[in-house]
Amino acid sequence: MDLSAFQFDLPEELIALRPAEPKDSARLLVVHGDGRLEDRSVRDLPSLLAPGDCLVFNDTRVLPAALKGVRPARDGVSRDVEVDANLVERIDARRWLALARPGRRLKEGDHLVFADGFGAVIAGRREGGEVELEFDHEGAALDAALDAHGAMPLPPYIARRRAADAQDRESYQTCFAGEEATSVAAPTAGLHFTPRLLEEVAQVGILCENVRLHVGLGTFKPLEDKHLAENRLHEEWRRVTPEAAEKLNAVRARGHRIVPVGTTAMRTLESCADEAGHIHPATGPTDIFLKPGDRVRATDALMTNFHLPGSSLFMLVCTLMGTEVMQAAYAYAIRNKYRFYSYGDACLLLP
Repeated sequence: MDLSAFQFDLPEELIALRPAEPKDSARLLVVHGDGRLEDRSVRDLPSLLAPGDCLVFNDTRVLPAALKGVRPARDGVSRDVEVDANLVERIDARRWLALARPGRRLKEGDHLVFADGFGAVIAGRREGGEVELEFDHEGAALDAALDAHGAMPLPPYIARRRAADAQDRESYQTCFAGEEATSVAAPTAGLHFTPRLLEEVAQVGILCENVRLHVGLGTFKPLEDKHLAENRLHEEWRRVTPEAAEKLNAVRARGHRIVPVGTTAMRTLESCADEAGHIHPATGPTDIFLKPGDRVRATDALMTNFHLPGSSLFMLVCTLMGTEVMQAAYAYAIRNKYRFYSYGDACLLLP
């Protein structure tokens, strides 16, 4: 499979730096399996689905995982070094894997200070460039310190152009997020939903169900040839409860559609589906990698944002709709100034 088939050129001015206001006023490009396109609004969603269909949300909560601090001078002469650390994956109650800059000036054993009484030691380095941070807090105390001193981990294409601020605490979190803050990136299709839209969805008889996948930074990385060779991606923890599986299977049995909101919800469902499309309860890691030619078993339609070229997420939507259809849809979206990526507009994909 040639990765060039999943590339496209995106003008930088189409990368959204803030969400639409209000969030549910974002544009919605409806893409049909035969290639037909409709320009709609996210607020139109209740009229685009049928009573009895079920929206499936990823209710993970984003951790304020971006930290700024200093590495104090190792002697009395040199200067302190300013440090940026983005947490990537929790190891245990005290330790996290993180991406830290400037990486070349950080060594194992260095102490990093993020706030008065809050810091970490670089306990190790990994081959991928990550460092292992051992904090001086653990468990709930560490979570509280991160909430107090961390910022929302905005994706690099936003963070390069502006710093995270207080507004992102609300903007980069879904209104239905659960209590456990573990994700280091948002399930961004869910950001379009407001209490008003959820109420309108319910009023027309569309069902809603939650699953959970803790989103890692690897979700958004460009694909590499090794991913195709190994037929696997990074691991992420996911959960489908017995109650959720029973409800979703009943939706299908009644002849209605399962509609994940976002690629993380879709990956969660597909990782729990058998050959017949029956969804089973599951808790634990998944490294499912969906690409054209794979069979989609538990997804009848998908609401999602516009994704990065050359990413596993763009390959996933091509798996559902066909690469030619999605390349044509993205070309149309670019010509018509749709806003892309995490804070951008949305697609409704109807195979």
